[in-house]
Amino acid sequence: MILTYIIIFSFAGSIGAIAGASILMLLGSKVKMIIPYILSYAIGTLLGAAFLGMLPKAMTMLSPALALKCALIGLLFFFLLEKIVIWRHCHDPQCDVHSATGYLILIGDAFHNFMDGVVIATAFMVSVPLGIGTSLAVIAHEVPQEVGDFAILLDSGMNKWKAFFYNLLSALPTLPGALIAYFSLMQLRQFIPFILVLSASSFIYIAMADLIPATHKNVTWKTVLAELILILAGIGTIGLFHRQSL
Repeated sequence: MILTYIIIFSFAGSIGAIAGASILMLLGSKVKMIIPYILSYAIGTLLGAAFLGMLPKAMTMLSPALALKCALIGLLFFFLLEKIVIWRHCHDPQCDVHSATGYLILIGDAFHNFMDGVVIATAFMVSVPLGIGTSLAVIAHEVPQEVGDFAILLDSGMNKWKAFFYNLLSALPTLPGALIAYFSLMQLRQFIPFILVLSASSFIYIAMADLIPATHKNVTWKTVLAELILILAGIGTIGLFHRQSL
């Protein structure tokens, strides 16, 4: 049954994010007005999944001190990965940082989606509520990322259908990543808490280093209040799932 959950939610984490991003792209220039609010909800789900689910569960499997030390190491690890453009996120269709080619973006995105699969499988192997909450956080932050990647591919010269096809290909590694993690961790369950901590670190890093700065471009009291409400809504959504797993 756990494997069925992993397959369903891994598929939703990749194809669902592509579908959601495609719908947003149909809005054209209006998508720029919506992205900050989607990012805010994604921030809440990522932080909620990390602090309400992954880290508390890991601390029941490891000593709290060891779990926190591993989380700190994880944050530094993802900082280095992003610096060498292996782990690269873009949530703004007009992103100025991405001077790399569209194909480099696809390679980084494929690697990131593979790791999303590993995260989803690991969470479900701990508990179903943790897996569902983690999967929701993955989907929430994948949608704005795919919007940004799609825009970059178009800007690199691809037509819409080619950009959609390549974006879809880069999303497919989620399921293989989940299956590889599932069958590997069945034999190496002692590594599950460490992967949970590493996954929590990745969620915290994405939220703090990538998503939150992207919401600072249009700061008014109205937008700040709306973003805060959506962040709390994202945390609350995750909290509903983790009430059963803590």
